[in-house]
Amino acid sequence: MSFKRLDKRLPRRSRLFAAIVILILFTASCTPGVQTRPPASSATAATEPMDAKTPEPTVPPATPTTSPPARNPLTGLEVADETLLDLPAVLVSISTFPVIARPQSGLSFAPYVFEFYITKGSTRFLAAFYGEFPEPENPPAGNCQVRREPFVQTGFILGNRVWLDENQNNLQDAWERGIGGVCINLYDPNGNLLAQTSTDSNGYYGFNVEEGEYFIEVERPDGMAFAQKNVEDEEKDSDVDQDSGWSDALYVASSHLSLDAGLILPSKPLPAPELPPARVGPVRSGRLIYRYLADTFESSCLIYAYASGEVLEQLPYCAFVDHNIQGGGYMLDVSEMIELANKRREPMVRQYYSAYTFTDDPPKGGVSAVNLRIYYAYLNQTGWVYDPLSQSWWRYVDEVNEKTAGILHPEIDRLTGRQLQFENVVVLFTEHDVISPTNLDIRLDRDRTGKALLFRDGRMYEIQWSVRAETPIQFQTGDGASFPLKPGKTWVAIVTPETTVTESKPGEWLVRFHEPTASE
Repeated sequence: MSFKRLDKRLPRRSRLFAAIVILILFTASCTPGVQTRPPASSATAATEPMDAKTPEPTVPPATPTTSPPARNPLTGLEVADETLLDLPAVLVSISTFPVIARPQSGLSFAPYVFEFYITKGSTRFLAAFYGEFPEPENPPAGNCQVRREPFVQTGFILGNRVWLDENQNNLQDAWERGIGGVCINLYDPNGNLLAQTSTDSNGYYGFNVEEGEYFIEVERPDGMAFAQKNVEDEEKDSDVDQDSGWSDALYVASSHLSLDAGLILPSKPLPAPELPPARVGPVRSGRLIYRYLADTFESSCLIYAYASGEVLEQLPYCAFVDHNIQGGGYMLDVSEMIELANKRREPMVRQYYSAYTFTDDPPKGGVSAVNLRIYYAYLNQTGWVYDPLSQSWWRYVDEVNEKTAGILHPEIDRLTGRQLQFENVVVLFTEHDVISPTNLDIRLDRDRTGKALLFRDGRMYEIQWSVRAETPIQFQTGDGASFPLKPGKTWVAIVTPETTVTESKPGEWLVRFHEPTASE
């Protein structure tokens, strides 16, 4: 695999400044002076009679205009606070070993998480936070048990989400979170109860149904109220009666995934347990791959817990944290992240990060994929299960225990208690050069390309990846066109080119990591 490095290039800001200067000079050379147009009325005033009456112009009524909602270029989703898009990405090195580091804190807020091998059977994460900072939460809950198993489709699906309408605008905003454990009942047109279920930790529910007419009933959690019904967009508003929690009758002839219910908290919040600490981590040491990933996020703030000498001299950094913490590692206060990001404020970053295209509908092609297992080592196995309700992948991990090796359980975010769900999972193949038995140089340097697999919408697609100057890693078709991602977050698992991919059962895929020769 050949590639070339372009060493001599002006920084992006310098190139932009030069272009502006050239444009100004060119404009000045073409316009020797400021010219004004004579008033149109001066030519006609002398020929019109003095008593002629010019009709008053009709001024159309003012139409209020609103700017389209700002979107995070790394997710394609609307953001709650547009000003945060002017802050660069904060890249945090997060530990997965020892097992005391789990569950990690803050991963559900990262638009991108990169998982990579660090030798001795272990992996590590680099989480890229942009457009939203992590925030601790005690999620409100319904009166039923939170559904822990992904939904398995056997017919038409009727369902979707119960969400907390935090700003009480009666619309489901992209940043608003679901409510788990809400009881949902399914009825036929005669009022007969057909089935019962509950929402998962992120608020999704669903029923398998045949063609026909149905109602649902959402049981209102104690101390909460329903949002206003049918206010605007069918995909965003609440669809149940504010008093009863019942929906209108709905005839189902195909899957219907927009029967939602909004809930609001009273003006006086209910008593809640103490919030988890507003921290991200555990933060661990730097690795050589960070020099490449930091380069793909222009102006980013890279944070890690020091590094070995041979690594440290090659890494950029925004801040070091204490690397002598016993156990999982240093827990980074979110306030520290915000302060560091503000020191690097750069309004151009949202343009630098605009590298992706997004589509709600799945691209054509691909093959069925509902289950993905990644085997890094006997005591380091992870899994992803596709959920058709949230149209995302639920993450599972092992316990790093000889007695339970290969048995996976949901991976949650310590900050929220919710299971990790990502809309896109990418398996990226690239060279792992062995610098020493415990030090790998995972090659994501500029102008390099390679193969990848994209898992989205219950499908697997063979794609290409490439690294260009000062932009995030590109995902492309074979002819170089941008390959669309699902709007939402993306998890990238980085593996060696020798790693194998097999289909163990229809739609179930196993990625078996091939350890680099001469590494521990």
